[in-house]
Amino acid sequence: MPSRESYEIHKEEKSLVQKAKREANQEDILAAALGMRMGPQKPPATFWQPLKLFAYSQLTSLVRRASLKESERTPRSEKVHNFKVHTFRGPHWCEHCANFMWGLMAQGVKCADCGLNVHKQCSPLVPNDCKPDLRHIRKVYSCDLTTLVKAYNTARPMVVDMCIREIESRGLRSEGLYRISGFSDSVEEVKMAFDKDGEKTDISVTAYEDINIISGALKLYLRDLPVPVISYDAYPRFIEAAKLTDPEKKVEAFREALALLPPSHSETLKYLMAHLKRVTQNEEFNLMNAENLAIIFGPTLMRAPNLDAMTALNDIRYQRQVVELLIKKEEVLF
Repeated sequence: MPSRESYEIHKEEKSLVQKAKREANQEDILAAALGMRMGPQKPPATFWQPLKLFAYSQLTSLVRRASLKESERTPRSEKVHNFKVHTFRGPHWCEHCANFMWGLMAQGVKCADCGLNVHKQCSPLVPNDCKPDLRHIRKVYSCDLTTLVKAYNTARPMVVDMCIREIESRGLRSEGLYRISGFSDSVEEVKMAFDKDGEKTDISVTAYEDINIISGALKLYLRDLPVPVISYDAYPRFIEAAKLTDPEKKVEAFREALALLPPSHSETLKYLMAHLKRVTQNEEFNLMNAENLAIIFGPTLMRAPNLDAMTALNDIRYQRQVVELLIKKEEVLF
């Protein structure tokens, strides 16, 4: 009768044989995938290990994307990829077509927001499903609004939320709110703090006693956006709506224009207009009405898209009218 020890040895040998067969089968599959023809003499194990690691590292993202459910692949709000020409170190495969990226330099493009790697010719075919990764977001100011809110998984940019909360807690009755500029060096200091520390930035009264510094930091953030809160696509519709004379048609035209804004832009504008409405409700103290605020925020929230200087100049009064109506009709429009 065989001893228990010999039984365990036999079991272990059987397990090793099965493992070797599985690995051989995996090697055959990998060879087929790479288009390699295998002769009777197969390469040693040291040949396969780096290839396995290499294939795994390159195909992980493809498997992950392919395994997503359709509902998960459809983003709640579209975000265009921010592709930049990139030189990859070592072999890489396109994460869209799964073909090899040939060349020694500038083999393809890489999304600066989420890290997606694709051929340059594949980039127009990639769906607008960018999911920004905080590892790729280097700053808060001058960062695309949709990119920032997706990276931090928030409804609005943290700068807007934090600054408005601080202003409403201690500055609504401050005379000349938003009209009076804060000390420029201090405003720049707040900007750098947000870029470095994000939502951990301290903008309390102990850090910045002058509320105009916080309002200045908010205005600077909105001015620095690469795509304004009222986006370039929606801009012409807002200008046309402002030119209408019939009150009912004007409000309806504004609703249609608002529907063209990306979700993150729409949510930010809604939050900002509700805040500015509360500022006007304290006009007795701060001396700021809807018209005064519109003069300040018109050029901040709207920028003419590729228009000649004369047209852009003529649009200034309509920009003011747009923001003024958004403030006055805030409860009706949002």
